[in-house]
Amino acid sequence: MSHQHVHPVSSRPTPADVALPPALPYPDGWAALAFSAELRPGTVITRQLAGEDVVLYRLRDGRLRAVRPHCPHLGAHLGLAEVEGGDLVCPFHRFAFDADGRCVRTGYGTPPPKAGLARLPVCEVNDAVFVWRHHDGREPDWEIPAWHVLDDQPLRHASFEMPGYAQDVMENSFDLGHFLTLHGWPHGELAAPVDFDGHRFHISMRVRERFPLVGMREVRVEVDGYGLAALHTDVHTPSLGLRICSLVMATQVAPARMQLRQASRFALDEPASLPPALARAVSRTATRLLAGPMFKHTLAFTADDFPIWSTKRYVSPPRLAAGDGPIGAMRHWARQFYPPDDREHIPAPAALTARPDRETPDGTPLHR
Repeated sequence: MSHQHVHPVSSRPTPADVALPPALPYPDGWAALAFSAELRPGTVITRQLAGEDVVLYRLRDGRLRAVRPHCPHLGAHLGLAEVEGGDLVCPFHRFAFDADGRCVRTGYGTPPPKAGLARLPVCEVNDAVFVWRHHDGREPDWEIPAWHVLDDQPLRHASFEMPGYAQDVMENSFDLGHFLTLHGWPHGELAAPVDFDGHRFHISMRVRERFPLVGMREVRVEVDGYGLAALHTDVHTPSLGLRICSLVMATQVAPARMQLRQASRFALDEPASLPPALARAVSRTATRLLAGPMFKHTLAFTADDFPIWSTKRYVSPPRLAAGDGPIGAMRHWARQFYPPDDREHIPAPAALTARPDRETPDGTPLHR
């Protein structure tokens, strides 16, 4: 991807990347900091979350840990530490911390102090690593579920860093207008009202999309959102037998700056006209051949938004119009993921009251 301001996660931002002023506080909840493949046994990596470093490491037995970055002894950064068996060993004085974070030995053979690492809630699901953060320090009170389709197919993934806000990535699913104007869908509409349920939402869309050689086809899109952390999309084109299952995960790493991770799986339906064994072989072979090109296609679709996300300003309240989709309802739902004292950045419920005389063409209320 060669969009201005967009970089691989491992590279440093350029001076131009401070283009956006802070506008939204850090959201509460789970945040994706890595893919599972980046954390082989014995690996230690440092990632940012909400302006602070988080150290992730995997013990030799496969268990995963997330801790705050500084050793309680004399403050060395644990991103430089090593995993030795079931312990994390600080590089400064060789103090070792066991799987529970307790100091179990020093580098001098003297009795260890009563000290421990500041552990953070971490979970591993859908081949990604999520760390929990909440402004008041509460423990996790919701989960990100496992993939519900195509979990037996190989995973392809990519990561990027850019200016922007995690909420904008989630909000895109509600922005029906931009699918037509930016992504070029000839037609798209909600197949049912958006379902909000606590920390999650579900969107069903029916789309008409033009494919090379075969022309216009109906595409069914099911989107599940979990907090402001992850979007799971299940895309099915029945007439072509094509299924795409993707996770898009945005993490707020610093003020007005985010990392974006995308993971996808692909499959072709087994041809009903062939014997079962042959149908499975044909489907697997075709899936393997198409997975690479299809992943590039899904990344390119997401990347259409990169220049917008990395330069747009968060406008509140927005001046919405017919055809936008239920963006106002989404912003009302998103308020729950921000500290109460910071919610003036987001429209209050009174500002999202629908006017009964104006609705969008898909029947969703038009919010002001």
